[in-house]
Amino acid sequence: MQRRRREKRADANNDAVIKNLTELREGAPVVHIDHGVGRYLGLQTLEIDNQAAEFLTMEYAEGAKLYVPVASLHLIARYTGSDDALAPLHRLGSETWQKAKRKAAEQVRDVAAELLDIYARRAAREGYAFADPKADYATFSAGFAFEETPDQQTTIEAVRADMLAPKPMDRLVCGDVGFGKTEVAMRAAFIAVHGGKQVAILVPTTLLAQQHYNSFRDRFADWPVTVEVMSRFKSAKEVNAAIADLAEGKIDIVIGTHKLLSDDVKIKNLGLVIIDEEHRFGVRQKEQLKALRSEVDILTLTATPIPRTLNMAVSGMRDLSIIATPPARRLSVRTFVMEQNKSTVKEALLRELLRGGQVYYLHNDVKTIEKCAADLAELVPEARIAIGHGQMRERELEQVMSDFYHKRFNVLIASTIIETGIDVPSANTIIIERADKFGLAQLHQLRGRSPPSVRYLLTPPRQQITSDAEKRLEAIANTQDLGAGFVLATNDLEIRGAGELLGDGQSGQIQAVGFTLYMEMLERAVKAIRKGEQPNLDQPLGGGPEINLRLPALIPEDYLPDVHARLILYKRIASATDEEGLKDLQVEMIDRFGLLPEPTKNLVRLTLLKLQAEQLGIKKVDAGPQGGRIEFEAQTPVDPLVLIKLIQGQPNRYKFEGATLFKFMVPMERAEERFNTLEALFERLIPKSA
Repeated sequence: MQRRRREKRADANNDAVIKNLTELREGAPVVHIDHGVGRYLGLQTLEIDNQAAEFLTMEYAEGAKLYVPVASLHLIARYTGSDDALAPLHRLGSETWQKAKRKAAEQVRDVAAELLDIYARRAAREGYAFADPKADYATFSAGFAFEETPDQQTTIEAVRADMLAPKPMDRLVCGDVGFGKTEVAMRAAFIAVHGGKQVAILVPTTLLAQQHYNSFRDRFADWPVTVEVMSRFKSAKEVNAAIADLAEGKIDIVIGTHKLLSDDVKIKNLGLVIIDEEHRFGVRQKEQLKALRSEVDILTLTATPIPRTLNMAVSGMRDLSIIATPPARRLSVRTFVMEQNKSTVKEALLRELLRGGQVYYLHNDVKTIEKCAADLAELVPEARIAIGHGQMRERELEQVMSDFYHKRFNVLIASTIIETGIDVPSANTIIIERADKFGLAQLHQLRGRSPPSVRYLLTPPRQQITSDAEKRLEAIANTQDLGAGFVLATNDLEIRGAGELLGDGQSGQIQAVGFTLYMEMLERAVKAIRKGEQPNLDQPLGGGPEINLRLPALIPEDYLPDVHARLILYKRIASATDEEGLKDLQVEMIDRFGLLPEPTKNLVRLTLLKLQAEQLGIKKVDAGPQGGRIEFEAQTPVDPLVLIKLIQGQPNRYKFEGATLFKFMVPMERAEERFNTLEALFERLIPKSA
């Protein structure tokens, strides 16, 4: 079979996935690590010590204002945790924020400990290292009818490496519908079966079980591999026979719904569990899956990772692969969100039917689905209409889906049974009634079904829609790109409020401090517990030293007029972690906006001084034309002898003021002199072993 070639594409821009201050609108809630949640009011230039400086302005409860210097933007994060309007505004100087942070810190310790317990059990357990089926694997891979996309290839290799390693695999593969996740699963299944183990594939719906069964049976047709399906479409006798064969090891790959997790199903030699769309399973089933995690290799496939799964991936507890490259010749989905009316529905149906295509019409209320069909038949008499929903008898539903697939009908009115249903190549249009009632993951799944073309999301009049629903619809309309599932999940996280990482229910603590800060605290706790230390979550997060050289250090408005772009650059400069990163940023700015003005050069140099000061345990530097002072932290790597020698050598120039204050008297009128003096001084303070 001819393999399809595809264009090489530039690496996906990861910035699209990691959103922080990039979508900040005036009035949006932001978190300051030391002062809590306030509202962002924009950037403002103020005169301090006769020098212009730019500040991010925040408003707190009772109209109190806080001006944050742009050099301290790393202390600011977007508040994500609930609806913007419900964000808890704090009072400046009150204890509320400190209490919320302390409570979150306590919970973070528990969550981190539990996470690490699961992680440690997994890492400590000797998983099964599969043998490398070199030649056979190459033959099986060559049977794939398409050219692998770059992301798909990377994911396949990562899964293979996981399976050959002696540690249980727990990998989450996120990729849009039709982006080739099934092939990743098939290659993993091949390695497991070749190694003499059995594979269980868990899917949320009977229809999807059937579709996977057909795909796997076709793909493994040339190999001595037994594939079986256990679903509602099978008689009790057939299911019992399959259970007996599984227990005896006669079935290599079994596909089924949550029935596979029931107590009477025993799999003799289970080596790999593939879970499709884990968020569709119930709490009890998820607990059973969690218990499996430390035992066997687990591969989870999803089009839109749910927040909790995403959180796990973000905090490094699971391995994450993203397939964001669309297959060759795959087009974007055009999505229209509009108020429901007869003329729109009629036009959408006729446009598709007149070109010989088919339409999925989603009506998610079984009680009124017959009336809906009658109304549509009256509206478009030329349509051949069928109905499919989850309360029909299995055989009947299977027949309807088969008839639709073979074009005996051209309009299928269905409930969400089609969400993970059969792919019908000629169904190019989906019309979704009451789209405001669906979650983002569902809308994204439904939108991705079948070949992409046009999706109509129909809603009642605007005033009848909740603000959450409006945001979901806005998010889906704005992410027309293929591969947007991951970005959507991040959106979902912000709209619904982040779920707890473990257990069920929403977390008040994440709500109180915001998702970004919570995750930062969790990351620190995990790192500390890993090292065997007690996590200290009371110290300021990434506060860093404060440096004031009484110099203009900003991006002038006439150099970069766009407030939004300035804000993002300020954040990137403040968050730089090394000299290399700052140099790259400078090159990028010169490339985009021209040579750096003097105040911007000062800002970059000041940031570099900050990074050096942090390494030296310096808390604060204050310097002007006649000299300055350095305040050290209680714990500093600087050798006190170095300071004493400086004082002894030049007592008129250097002296101590108290236990942690070091004063220097040096004339430094010009900016260049201030920078040079401090850079030279810091150089002398670096411990010799460093």
